[in-house]
Amino acid sequence: MKAIVFKARLNSLYSIRIPYTWQSSLTYPLPPPSSVIGMFANALQRMKNNKHPVKYLEELEEEIVWAGAKLLSPSVIKSYTTSAIVKWEDNIGGKFTNALGRQFGYTKNIQISAIFKDCSFISTLSSALSQSCLTCGDSESPITIEELNVLDEVEEMSANELKKIETEYLFPFELNDIEIISGSGRVYMIHERCMKKSKTFPLYAYLFPMKEENGVLYPDTITVHIKNLQKYELFRFSNQTIIARKN
Repeated sequence: MKAIVFKARLNSLYSIRIPYTWQSSLTYPLPPPSSVIGMFANALQRMKNNKHPVKYLEELEEEIVWAGAKLLSPSVIKSYTTSAIVKWEDNIGGKFTNALGRQFGYTKNIQISAIFKDCSFISTLSSALSQSCLTCGDSESPITIEELNVLDEVEEMSANELKKIETEYLFPFELNDIEIISGSGRVYMIHERCMKKSKTFPLYAYLFPMKEENGVLYPDTITVHIKNLQKYELFRFSNQTIIARKN
């Protein structure tokens, strides 16, 4: 397995919409796995442009083992009221706009990583990310890659040998399976993938490592004990420990 890791600079406010929030659209503080996969698929489509965009998603989800992100700098999330145009023609005195609440985040840098099965696939993806315009969440949230690395060594760890696991990346969280020893974070419901594998498309609880002080979110390290070892996989690369849910 190989990992791709890059440091991204946020060029503006960003909005990574939380599912099922629309008229009061809320944002994740970091891209969940589905947003990372969507970003990769968009980069491949922009570079190759020889098939339907969904085909790139299918290829990615076949090859990807895990995807995630972490904060590298403090982040702020604020709510704003925006004005949306709802129609272009009406009688004099008619209402043309509607007020909608929307959240935006801002931070300087985040780190995005992913683990892949196929070494040749990750080489193509690395080229696509280097050549393409990238966005974090919606199309109004551009990012710039500052450092991009492809790592050959991804170690599969045995949870049986570890009593405490430290991680800075978001990870699947269930109270019955994982005990928090130290650190703090926020729990969000996320999609792990972009493509439906069955009629259902479940949201999973993930813990985003971060601590809040005076309304500002800071990166944090969470130490956990995994009680149910059958449900999780552990990986290590670039001195980072990754907790992934087994499919």
